[in-house]
Amino acid sequence: MNNNDQGFSVTLFSFGYKYEPPQDVNLLFDVRFLDNPFHVAELRSHNGTETVISDFVLQNEIGRSCLEQLQKTITYFATQLQATNKEELRVGIGCTGGHHRSVAITEALAKILSATLQNVRHYHRDITKESH
Repeated sequence: MNNNDQGFSVTLFSFGYKYEPPQDVNLLFDVRFLDNPFHVAELRSHNGTETVISDFVLQNEIGRSCLEQLQKTITYFATQLQATNKEELRVGIGCTGGHHRSVAITEALAKILSATLQNVRHYHRDITKESH
């Protein structure tokens, strides 16, 4: 194992369902129930790494509740997997195009989880793909 801290890592990544869900995950979450910034003309060209989108997605009751539930679930699974000597927890978080909602959630989760879990990594699989 080449990872730090006893080898266990958590990898979070966003994706767009229109580009096919990933196959190489332990957990897969669909966040398409959250309000979609794509349907707001002035937000469409932005992505979930930007404050204007993360605020739109997360600064409401459903967004905050979603983040809280995901944090609890991922922490639980990470703890259990690490206790059984697994090397990694891979978590896919998807929305329609992989530009807005899933990116904002993944960014926020990575920040929150890094405070309590070690070796948290994240990336955005489809963020550079063309948005329709």
